[in-house]
Amino acid sequence: MDISEIRNMTLDQLDDQLAALKKEQFNLRFQRASGQLEKTSRVREVRRDIARVMTIARQKQQGKPSA
Repeated sequence: MDISEIRNMTLDQLDDQLAALKKEQFNLRFQRASGQLEKTSRVREVRRDIARVMTIARQKQQGKPSA
């Protein structure tokens, strides 16, 4: 997910995106535990996307301008 896409989202959209990413992370953990995970790099991508969404959401809540 591109950072510019995240910055253009509203707080409600960010919350929805965060929930979807956390659900995907949960599913990826189960796939890894059962040995069915094919693309292991996706775990890292999702974790970083979660951090990006949370960072932008916090900035918007505090009213800071996005860089």
